[in-house]
Amino acid sequence: MKKLTLSAVLLLLVTGCQSAYYATMEKFGVHKREILVDRVEETKESQEESQKEFQSALERLTTLINFDGGELQEAYNLLNDDYQSSLAAAAEVSSNIDKVEDVANALFDEWQDELEQYSSANLKRESAKQLSQTQRQFERLLRSMRSSEAKMQPVLDSLQDNVLYLKHNLNAQAVSAIKGEFTGLKRDISALIADMNRSIEDSNKFIAEMNARSA
Repeated sequence: MKKLTLSAVLLLLVTGCQSAYYATMEKFGVHKREILVDRVEETKESQEESQKEFQSALERLTTLINFDGGELQEAYNLLNDDYQSSLAAAAEVSSNIDKVEDVANALFDEWQDELEQYSSANLKRESAKQLSQTQRQFERLLRSMRSSEAKMQPVLDSLQDNVLYLKHNLNAQAVSAIKGEFTGLKRDISALIADMNRSIEDSNKFIAEMNARSA
C-alpha cells in the first residue's frame, strides 16, 4: 500500500472538511456560487485592510528616518507593531485567496458534472457556454489576486530587515543607514497598493457579474 506524506494527508483532510462544509451549506440553501461571491468580497476587504497596514508602516518608517530627537525605542516599537500588523494582514489575504480558489474549483467541477444530466441539447450547450465564460472571468480575477499577493512578500522582507537592523542598532547611525533602503521600499509599497487597487476593482467587477446572473 502506498504511504501518504503528511502534506498529502493534510490536503485530504482540508479538502474533506471543505466538501462537508459546502454540502452542509447547500442543505441550508446556500450554494457554492454564493459562497464564492462572499469569499471574493472577504478577500477584497482583507486587501483593503492590508493596504492600510502597509501604508501605516511606510508612514511610520518615514517618521523614523526623519528622526530629530526623542525616544528611539518608542519609535522602533511602533514600527515593529506596524510590521507585525502588516504580516498578519498579508497572511489573511493569502488565506482568503486560497479559500476563493478552493470554492471556485468546487463550483466548476460540480457545474461540469451537471452538464451530463441535461436532456435538452440546447440548454446543455447554453450552460456549458456560461460555465466557460465564468471560468475565464474567474481566471482573470485569480491572476489579479495572485499578482498582488506576490508583491507582498518582498515588502514584508524589506520591512523585516529594517525592523531587525534597528532592533540591534538602535541609534542615530542606524537610522541613517536604513535611509538608503527607504526609496526602494517606498516604491515597492506604492506598486503593491496600486496592484491591490486593480485586484479590488477586478473583484468588484466579478461580484457584479455573478450577481447579475443570479438576478
